[in-house]
Amino acid sequence: MKNTTSIKVWDPAVRIFHWTLVVAFTVAYISGEDFITLHSWAGYLILGLLMARLIWGFIGTQHARFSDFVRGPKTIKQFLKDTLRFKAQRYLGHNPAGGAMVILLMVSLLITIFTGLLVLGAEDNAGPLAAWFSGNESIWGEITEEAHEFFANFTVLLVLLHIAGVIVESLLHRENLVTAMITGFKPSRPKSIKGSE
Repeated sequence: MKNTTSIKVWDPAVRIFHWTLVVAFTVAYISGEDFITLHSWAGYLILGLLMARLIWGFIGTQHARFSDFVRGPKTIKQFLKDTLRFKAQRYLGHNPAGGAMVILLMVSLLITIFTGLLVLGAEDNAGPLAAWFSGNESIWGEITEEAHEFFANFTVLLVLLHIAGVIVESLLHRENLVTAMITGFKPSRPKSIKGSE
C-alpha cells in the first residue's frame, strides 16, 4: 500500500509484462521439444509481450521509457566500477547496468524466437516461416536448432546475471527490488537521486 515513504516507479503494464515474461520463458524453456505445441505458444506469447514492451518503451510512463534507462557504454562501465566499490548511485528506475540488461534480454529473446520459428519451418514445415524451407528442411533443420538452443541458453545466462544484479542492488541500497516489481513502489530517498521524478 502506498505511504509517504514510497514512490511509485513501475506501472502495471511494466509489472505485468515482467512477470508474464518470466512465466512464459520458463514454460518455453522447460517444454522444449517434448511439448512442441505448448513450447510454440509460449514463444508466440513472448513475441507478443516483446512487441508490446517495445511500444511501451516509447510511449509509456517515465521509468518504462527507454530514454529513462538506456545509457552509453561509458556510463554503464562506470556504474559497474562503482558497484564493485560499493559506491554505486541509486536510481529509481533501472540503473545503467539494469537498462543494458533489459536491452540484452530483449534482443536475445527476439533472436531465440526468430531461430525457433526457423526450426519450426525447417524441421516441421510449420509456422509462418515454413515457406522459406520448401525442399531444404534437412539442410537447415540442424543449423537452426543449434542456433535456437544456443540463444535460449544464452538467455538463461542473462537471466542469471539479471538475478545476481537484482540481489547486489537490493543489498547495496537496502531495498527489495523484487517487491518493487510486484507492488510498483520503491522507498523514497533524498532528492539527489538520479532518475527521481
